[in-house]
Amino acid sequence: MQESVGMIPALFLCIFSNMSQYNGVKRWTKVNNKTNNLESIWKILPRRIRESLIAQIPDEERLQEIRLRAGQEVLFYCGGQEYTLKPEECNRITPEEIQETIQYATGYSLYAYEQEMKQGYITIEGGHRIGIAGQVIMEQNGVRNFRYISSVNIRVAHQVRGCADAVMPYLMSQDNIYSTLIIAPPGCGKTTLLRDLIRQIANGCDRLKGKTVGVVDERSELGGCYLGIRQNDLGIRTDLLDACPKADGMLMLIRSMGPEVIAVDEIGSIEEVGILQYAMHCGCRMLATVHGENYQEIRGKPLFEDFFRMQLFERYVVLCRGERIGQLEGIYDHQGTKIY
Repeated sequence: MQESVGMIPALFLCIFSNMSQYNGVKRWTKVNNKTNNLESIWKILPRRIRESLIAQIPDEERLQEIRLRAGQEVLFYCGGQEYTLKPEECNRITPEEIQETIQYATGYSLYAYEQEMKQGYITIEGGHRIGIAGQVIMEQNGVRNFRYISSVNIRVAHQVRGCADAVMPYLMSQDNIYSTLIIAPPGCGKTTLLRDLIRQIANGCDRLKGKTVGVVDERSELGGCYLGIRQNDLGIRTDLLDACPKADGMLMLIRSMGPEVIAVDEIGSIEEVGILQYAMHCGCRMLATVHGENYQEIRGKPLFEDFFRMQLFERYVVLCRGERIGQLEGIYDHQGTKIY
């Protein structure tokens, strides 16, 4: 048999042929300015798992991740806490259910998602990202695709309009925006904060005229594009490059779109840092995020040495682990002075 995208054993193909496409349950949750459409998640999950999750999740608004591993209990994370789906002995995921989830997520067209799957994820309607792991197929240039998928990590996309309200006054200078680096540990809300900063800067607010913003969304988390259409509100003056490497994308935006502000998520390579410096020297203001426990840790990393020495970023917003996601530890200026 020819190796193919996410090739599935004949046993699984027989199972899929007898399935109805979706047994989805519509559940919209809206509180204040925070909207979660979990319908697109519920409809890709096997029925027994979906029904158990709906019954046991303590707060849908705070749902962060659902992890499925073949042969293991279902784990989900809500408000920073880990939960095991009960009863454990009846909620172990089978390999067939993993494949069922992937088939639902891709609309029974694994080939259409080949490029995304090579990167280890799929984006579904609503901007939710499905991370995958298992046995890969290698080729000369790297990962070709997956032969078998044994783990699925469903990361729930959260758009919280207004979550940047508290920090915006510290990031503005007259009618411009400071180049800003957001520092936070994984899962603490830095992408959610960046998304709302992009929206507010692109739309404009009381003290700031709307800016042209270019976004390089390498992992489809900021715009949450599904079938080429962004699912999240990034503002009326935002141009988005989806699933594009950050270094290449920043150069493309500078050359073709004339952004006043460029936004990228999770910088971490020497090449990306070099292009960030180039963009700043071209007159663009930068918004970026990076994994880190605190300001001091990032300042001590050799990768960011030039940023601090040349004072390229004018503001550092630090989020920390706390009782709620997105808890602000402090805001620092270009000299490292804590201003909030």
